[in-house]
Amino acid sequence: NFKNLNKDVKVLIKIDEKSYSGGTNGENHPMAWYHEYDGGRAFYTELGHTEESYQEENFLKHLLGGIEYAIGGNYNLDYSKVKTPKTPEEERFTKNTLKSGIFFEPVEMTILPNLDILIAQRRGEILLYKNSDTSLTQAGFLNVYNKATVPDVNSEEGLMGIQADPDFKSNNYVYVYYAPVDTSVNRLSRFVFKNDKIDSSSEKIILQFYSQRNICCHTAGSIAFDNNKLLYLSTGDNTTPFDEKGQKYVNNGYAPIDDRPGHEQYDARRSSSNTNDLRGKILRIKINHDGSYDIPEGNLFPKGTDKTRPEIYVMGNRNPYRISIDKKTGYLYWGEVGPDATKDTVTRGPRGYDEVNQARKAGYFGWPLFVGNNYAYREFNFDTGVSGDFFDPAKPINRSRNNTGLTELPPANPAFIYYPYAASPDFPQVGAGGRNAMAGPVLYNGSDKTMPAYYDGKLFIYDWIRGWIKAVTMQPNGDFDNMEPFMPSTKFNAPIDMELGPDGKIYVLEYGKGWFSKNPDAALSRIEYNSGELIKKTVGQVNNPATSTVDSAQFKQGHQQIDDVTAGKNIMETLDCATCHKVDQKSIGPEFIAVSKKYSKKKDAIDYLSGKIIKGSRGVWGETAMPSHPALKEDDAKLIAKWIMSLK
Repeated sequence: NFKNLNKDVKVLIKIDEKSYSGGTNGENHPMAWYHEYDGGRAFYTELGHTEESYQEENFLKHLLGGIEYAIGGNYNLDYSKVKTPKTPEEERFTKNTLKSGIFFEPVEMTILPNLDILIAQRRGEILLYKNSDTSLTQAGFLNVYNKATVPDVNSEEGLMGIQADPDFKSNNYVYVYYAPVDTSVNRLSRFVFKNDKIDSSSEKIILQFYSQRNICCHTAGSIAFDNNKLLYLSTGDNTTPFDEKGQKYVNNGYAPIDDRPGHEQYDARRSSSNTNDLRGKILRIKINHDGSYDIPEGNLFPKGTDKTRPEIYVMGNRNPYRISIDKKTGYLYWGEVGPDATKDTVTRGPRGYDEVNQARKAGYFGWPLFVGNNYAYREFNFDTGVSGDFFDPAKPINRSRNNTGLTELPPANPAFIYYPYAASPDFPQVGAGGRNAMAGPVLYNGSDKTMPAYYDGKLFIYDWIRGWIKAVTMQPNGDFDNMEPFMPSTKFNAPIDMELGPDGKIYVLEYGKGWFSKNPDAALSRIEYNSGELIKKTVGQVNNPATSTVDSAQFKQGHQQIDDVTAGKNIMETLDCATCHKVDQKSIGPEFIAVSKKYSKKKDAIDYLSGKIIKGSRGVWGETAMPSHPALKEDDAKLIAKWIMSLK
């Protein structure tokens, strides 16, 4: 099935969708076509999937005709007829590391008009990077709740977001979102930044709301402004994704909708799908000079609507960790960190997906009733294990006894981009493995001195776990068109924020590989673009192997097979394992040495561990689920397991 069909192609063969099930293109489902393209010619066919096809006379004639059409008169190429912009060579981009190895859980940054950068660290520090002398100093500190007092519970709270006021040049205002240590709330405040310091006495509390701290997770906390100087703040669902101990029926990575008394932390309907609660939302407000705020037109619920909060712009969010505003269209983008289920089930609903979302106007985005492309979960009785009806995205109903808002919710919006742990059939470019989606910025005003005009209007998305960056092209109406890799050969170590600076350059903040720790690869970087002539790399001539007198037995050839342990370590380093595990230090997951010791006497340890690596695991080492790696070959997983078991 095709998502988009080019009306300009000349169709040769169509598929009769009445002859099979699953077709979505109707009467116009092409199977082979040809057309002119950028001054050249293109021929496409879906035939030829079997070796036997290439023995069939009619297929060979079909293929020959396409080749002859594409070659045409075999004229010289005329690039003046090319309309498609040329993709800039990757070699034109350089990741210039400004500071590294000295950050401790950096989470968000804001770039000031003079190109100084304020960086929020989850433990409470606000750091200042000075563009003039490249120094990094502490500009402020907030006493935040960042470590749980409950045993075996991780805390994601702390200093979560930072953003400078659009009129920073004249007012020096900086906004932060944090969890104060002395009360169970999350708070948005405004401070004055002067003389390179945050004036703690200048704090103006804008808004705050209750957030339970008995159990992890999901804080979000990203701050952004649009062209109308409206402030957007993302908030998490404040709901645990983990299974409740001692219960017969548990979440298992599906929708947390347990509304039984005493189980409130396992019910995201009390927050995300609650129209009268600020958790699990993206808020939009207009800040006044005195620190109060007004409600702008166009939010989801008009001010005064019963059982609603007027600050809500978007609801139905799980963990919208990074948000961004398209400065031209005003569209809101965000990455939504999704649930952990690895497969669809009849009793509960769909597997988990991370999402990149686009809001052109206020709306409901489904969590915890829907995920991905409006895939519906089912009602579920956690006392009896009996499944109820699927939720209806056209008419969502919040029947939770913990719901203090409206029962009937707005229609659910599907995700803009969505992908599971496994390879995605809808967005194959994103790959497979662990996932933490982030979104923004959208680039504009590219020039040869900053970023190429090729990227104008493209949305940059990135994944904290997978470490990639993609450039997304939209159709004129804003719909998804395509995505492509950006700097795929460059290593990004858990990118947690990307911002477009006043200089038109992209800045990247990297958290580093490892949770809740001071990572040596945590860094602040700037992407540099070379618009000039590229220096061609040359390779010196090597000795002719036919006349060389060196005894090849004296050294290892590049093609020689390495031992299994080294091979396993090398494969591990290409995956996302290092984000959650260290060799000899505990992170969100156990240290590899501890795994080796635990299974040292287990006869089938290699098979057992390789199965966990491929299929994923939960509950063995704590609450955090280990993502699956279904695309990994079994032999490669066994090599990783051999490396782990070799550690002492």
